[in-house]
Amino acid sequence: MFRNLNLQTRLIGAFLIMGLLVFLVAWVGWSSTSNLSQHLDTIGKNNLPSIEGLLKINEGQTQIESSERALINPALTKAERQDALNRMDKAWQQIKEGFKAYEATPRTSDEDALYKQMLKYWEEWKQADRELLRINQEFEKLGILNPLGLQLKLIKEGKSNSPEMARANTASNLLNKLSQQAKVIRLKFVQAEKSTLAVAASNRKQADDAYKSAEDAISKTQVSVLLGMTVGPLTAIILGIALSIAIAKPLDKALKGIINMIVSSSTEIAANVEQQERIAVQQAASVNQTTSTMDELGASSRQSAMQAESALENASHVLNMAAEGSKVVQKTQQGMLTLTEKVGAIAEQVLHLSQQTNQIANITNLVSDLANQTNMLAINATVEAVRAGEQGKGFGVVAREIRRLADQSKKSADQINDLINDIQNAIHKTVIVTDEGNKNLDNTLKLTEGTAETFNNVANAINNVVVSSQQIYLNTKQQAIAIEQVVDAMNALNKGAAETASGITQSRVGTQTLNKAALNLKSVV
Repeated sequence: MFRNLNLQTRLIGAFLIMGLLVFLVAWVGWSSTSNLSQHLDTIGKNNLPSIEGLLKINEGQTQIESSERALINPALTKAERQDALNRMDKAWQQIKEGFKAYEATPRTSDEDALYKQMLKYWEEWKQADRELLRINQEFEKLGILNPLGLQLKLIKEGKSNSPEMARANTASNLLNKLSQQAKVIRLKFVQAEKSTLAVAASNRKQADDAYKSAEDAISKTQVSVLLGMTVGPLTAIILGIALSIAIAKPLDKALKGIINMIVSSSTEIAANVEQQERIAVQQAASVNQTTSTMDELGASSRQSAMQAESALENASHVLNMAAEGSKVVQKTQQGMLTLTEKVGAIAEQVLHLSQQTNQIANITNLVSDLANQTNMLAINATVEAVRAGEQGKGFGVVAREIRRLADQSKKSADQINDLINDIQNAIHKTVIVTDEGNKNLDNTLKLTEGTAETFNNVANAINNVVVSSQQIYLNTKQQAIAIEQVVDAMNALNKGAAETASGITQSRVGTQTLNKAALNLKSVV
């Protein structure tokens, strides 16, 4: 079916197929890149900032709980108690920053429900913490940091009923209230911590889902790009070969026909010239045969003129075909340039994707640093728990749990870094494949330029044939006019014979020129 179509229809169909392939590859690449960008935005702009904010909140809460337990230790000095209060103030500032960072990110309906439950437990823990600070403020106003020691001293001195003993008893009661309030706060702390970790787990699940979707999008992008880089050049090569065959065969057939016609015409002209030379010799011997000979020569000249005119028309037609072929090759070059621009756009999207993965790597590094800092705080808390003795055992358990959570956070950050490295390696391979595709397109474009140059050479050769055919046509026309003058004026035989000889000489020169042009055209073909 394709062979029955004309040259223009074939070229238009080939360009439509190439354009459709380019559009499909570009659309699949853009769609996959857009989906991947959305998933990466979900991880980088939503889940990671949310988890970071929740970690700050949990870390600040743990610091406050540690400082609260320190306040019930009667062995602390006034400076150490003030240092614990200062740490609590800094922890509250960190908690505010964590809430601000978390609330700036969007939440799903399930996550929002968990967050509201978390706020409820946090408010209960916060009220309990305020009550503890109030009791501590009353305790520190008395100025008795170790009431038990003071009571023992007063008993030894026999001052059991003194005002100092009453103040020591009041301080001891307040210290007991601090201890009881610390136990209440511990229960509230566990509830608030669990609710915070539940919200963090929800964000982690969203990040895992987004990562799985990103992996699927990357796989689809790789397949589409590989398919496009394979099918596109192969299709271009196949269509190029098919078009070359479609252009070369008709052109070769037409040129061969013209060359055969020119050779045949030049052969006939040479034979007519030889016949004219014999007739010119016979004119000197017999005037009676001049009229019949001139008639034959006139008929032969008219036939030569008709043949030269036909050759001129055929050469002009072939010249027009060569010009059309040059235009078609130019359109092919434009299509190749458009395909190169589309592949370049895909490469730019892949580079943009590489920049976004670098940003995610920076955020995971920050999470890893926070985990290391939390681990150090947990180690310090363990040391403090050992110092506190029996009263610090519970605090030691909390410190170990904090270290475990910090280690898990660091491992998660390391896993994210490994995944980001895999994504960057895949992007690097995609860039290499894209560069190879561009090189193949450049080679195809160079072949098209060579085809255009060949068409220009063919057009120049055919133009030379047209000029030669015009000269032959003029020469044969002049021969016919000269012969008519000889028939009309027999009394000027000598003059007519001279004109005939001159015409024969011009015919010989034209025949030689035509033969040379035919040989040149044949070598070009």
